[in-house]
Formats: sequence, structure tokens, C-alpha cells
Amino acid sequence: MSEVGLRAAEVSGEWRLVGVLAPRFALVNEFLAYLADRRYSPRTVRAYAFDLLHFARWLVSEDLSLEVVGTDTVLRFLGACRMAVLPGRPGGNVYSIRDGRNAGYAAATINRRLAALSALFAFRALRDPAAARPIPHGGAARLVARGERSGLLAHLAKPRPRSGLRVREPRRLPRGLDADEARALLGSFGSFRDRAIASLMLLAGLRSAEVLALAVRDVDVGRGWVRVRGKGDKERSVPLDREVAGAVQTYLLAERPETSSDALFVVIKGPHRGQRLSAAGLRTVFRYHRRRAAIPAAHPHALRHTFGTALAEAGVDLAVLAALLGHDHVDSSAAYIHLAPAHLRAAFDAARERQRARA
Repeated sequence: MSEVGLRAAEVSGEWRLVGVLAPRFALVNEFLAYLADRRYSPRTVRAYAFDLLHFARWLVSEDLSLEVVGTDTVLRFLGACRMAVLPGRPGGNVYSIRDGRNAGYAAATINRRLAALSALFAFRALRDPAAARPIPHGGAARLVARGERSGLLAHLAKPRPRSGLRVREPRRLPRGLDADEARALLGSFGSFRDRAIASLMLLAGLRSAEVLALAVRDVDVGRGWVRVRGKGDKERSVPLDREVAGAVQTYLLAERPETSSDALFVVIKGPHRGQRLSAAGLRTVFRYHRRRAAIPAAHPHALRHTFGTALAEAGVDLAVLAALLGHDHVDSSAAYIHLAPAHLRAAFDAARERQRARA
């Protein structure tokens, strides 16, 4: 499928499908506009746009339209995702001995696309209750108001029903960096800007999108605080230790160019000098330094996991950890307890001592 015929693009600040075939998928563009009106983050809308673009291109290849999509169509699409031949992988009917899985997209990617489809058809049902729902009982189909489950009694809420079409996902714990890897990565950064960005992730636990969204006014270097806008446009204040505050101050004084942009982190050289650093630019920075430091696991989110793990090992209360990381529920922060061997060992040894005392 040629990208000229159908592709996803940001037009006047909004993501949509464009190209000569775009009119066949007007529902998708109406849905993306609906998400923007509901103030979903641009990154979320972009993710929906590309997942639905993939589905739209598959429909074109099958000579199908959105109007005739049923459960069997969705199953065929998911099967095509599982058997897709991707660069660097064996063919769709080959089972990999090295990593123990078939070629094709990962289960998480397939389920994300399923969630996008479920939300699309739920949106269609909002406008036309008589329209068929090809993905019944999908949790993503609820399109609930933001913050619905964030109250004090959220732990009593019933879990959302999940679609029976979901692919089983392996449950893996996220990997952080050890002390030597973290030092090597920070040492590989050649600019004050990149060192400040990595420090905010590694020593303050910010997400990459949160770092890119920072404005100069959000950082109070003197008092050691940063105001962060996280998921769902929720704000939180995160303390900065002297090392992070010093890295940010050095970047502001010595390297940040004069610019009309209020963004904290901007491009420091080249034709886009002074413009806000983009997500693609940040990925390029980390890709280069992963290779330079020979640390394949040094992704931006791995630095945040390292921060959470270090706090868990230090015995920080889960509620405090959730507040620092911007989690709505302490259940999300509890994963870092599992990542902290020292914390687990201490709890295990204490339990064994209590058992011996009762014996």
C-alpha cells in the first residue's frame, strides 16, 4: 500500500488520515477529532492514528470497507498481525528457536491495535446505537470520563471487562539499569542538555513525554522543585536533588540558545536551533548514546524504572512512590517492589525470623 494513498499526518495540530483513500475512512478522522476534543494527549491520538492506519491499509488490501467489518474480519486482521513478516525476523510461518515466539507483531502491539478498533467502533455506537459492535465487551470501548476510577474508593471498583479477542501477553518485569550502567550512560552524554534530560529521568523519575513538555518556568532551581504535567494532563510537583538542579542550571546558563520558545529543552544546533526538542529527536539522542555506551537497555523509560527501583530498595512508602512517579494507583507503584531484590530479601528474612520465633 503506497503511503501516498493513505497515511497518518499531523494537520494543523491534529492527527488524521490523509491521501486519496482518506475519504473512505472519514469515521476514523471523526474519531481522532473526537479524541482531540476530549483533550487526549497528542501522543495518545498519534498512537490511535497509526494503529487505525494499519487497519485501514489492511482493509484496502482486502477490498473491504469499515461498514462491513464484523468479528470475523477483526479476527482475520489480528491473524495477519500475528503472521506479519517484519524486518530482521523470520517468515510468518517460522517459529524462532532463539526467543521462543512466532514472527509478527508482539502481543502488546496486537492488543493495542485491538483497543484502538474497540474504541473506534464504540465511538460509532455512540452516534448510531443500532450499529453493530464487532468487538463485544472490550474494556477500551467504554470511553469513560477522565478520573472516573481515581477516587478514594477506586480499589473497590470492579475490573473492566476485556475482549475475548485479546492475545495473551507475557508478563515481564521492566528492567532498570545497575549503578555501573547508569554512570556509563551519564558519562557518555556530551552536552549539558542531554545530561540534564537523563538526570531528570534517572534521579527524578520523569517520563520522556513529561521531560519534553517542561517549560522553563516549571523548574525552580533555587528551591529544588519541578512542576510536571503527566498523563491525563495531571500536574504534580517533584523534588530535585542538587545534582539534577545543578545539571539543569548549567544547561540554562551555558548552552540553551536564545529563543522565543518557552520550552525548557530545545534543539541546540542545526537548522532547527531554538525549537522545542521533539520526541523523535530525543529518541535519536538515546539511540546514539546506547550504542556509544554499549548499554542496549538504556531506553528513556529504563531510567525511570531505575529511579523507582532505587526508591523501593530504600524503603520509600508506596503512597510516596506513587506521588513521585505520577501513578493514579499504588498498584502501579507496587511493581517496583518486585524489581527491588534488596527489599524482597529484607522482607523475606524478616518473615523467616518471625516464623522461627513462633516455632
